[in-house]
Amino acid sequence: MTIVALAGVSVLSRSLFFISKKDWVLPLWVQRGLQYAPIAALSAVIVPEIVMTQGMLIHTLQDARLYAAAAGVGYFFWRKGAGQVVLGTIVVGMAVYLPLHIGLGW
Repeated sequence: MTIVALAGVSVLSRSLFFISKKDWVLPLWVQRGLQYAPIAALSAVIVPEIVMTQGMLIHTLQDARLYAAAAGVGYFFWRKGAGQVVLGTIVVGMAVYLPLHIGLGW
């Protein structure tokens, strides 16, 4: 019974946008804030992975993640506006990370 009630509440709350006859218009400040949501979420996931190891900040420059992230960011800003820039950023970052991590053991 509880699962059915929770499913009903979830479906109802998510479908209110479709049930209403009026168009929903978000305030301008909400629209502007939502533009930053993807980059904020990505930063919240990526940055701790780059600068922390087992809950502590990295204390050495011999960490392949730092150089891979720098190369990826550099490529992104170099090719900004070009097609497939995200794929290129990933490829460049991994091309720097793998030799340093596997080859040098960083």
